[in-house]
Parts: sequence; C-alpha cells; structure tokens
Amino acid sequence: FFFQASNPGQFENDSDVLWQRGHVPETIVYHGRVGINTDAPDEALVVCGNAKVMGRVMHPSDSRAKQNIREVDTNEQLRRITQMRLVEYDYKPEFASVMGIKNT
Repeated sequence: FFFQASNPGQFENDSDVLWQRGHVPETIVYHGRVGINTDAPDEALVVCGNAKVMGRVMHPSDSRAKQNIREVDTNEQLRRITQMRLVEYDYKPEFASVMGIKNT
C-alpha cells in the first residue's frame, strides 16, 4: 500500500481516508489491516520479511509492564496445572505456508 501526504492529514486519493492523524503528536492512525510486502494482510499488521527494531518491543507479558509481582504457592499452582486440558495439533497447510512454518 502506498500513500503520499501533501499536507499532514490529507492524502492523494479517496482510498486513503482510513489514515488519520493520531491523538499523540507525530502519529498516524489507520483503521484496518496493514500489510508490508503483502497485499492480503489477515491480521492488524502483517510483515512478510524481516523486521528491524531499534527500540523496545513491549508486550502485555513483559515484566516492565507489571507491578506487584510476587511468588505464589507452587503446590496450589501444580494442582491447577494438572486440571488443564493439554492438546497436540498440526497447523493447517495453508497457514503454515503463509507463515513460513516448515514443521507443522
């Protein structure tokens, strides 16, 4: 997908109306799916190829996003784990090929 902004918030054709200025300065918001090196993204952001990150990647499970971290009763947690349903699975071939997964 290519776009060229003539003025911030204004784009060259009608298909670009989904791009808007963000609420935070120097941000752009797109309401839809974005694909890099693909014209058929099936998630909010799909990057087909390598991605280089020059900063941090934050994820909800990142300890930097948490507080009040404390030890738990391991015996109770092991009891809960034994009640979990464990499964094995194979990826669907069409998903595996798109994601570059060799061992399905």
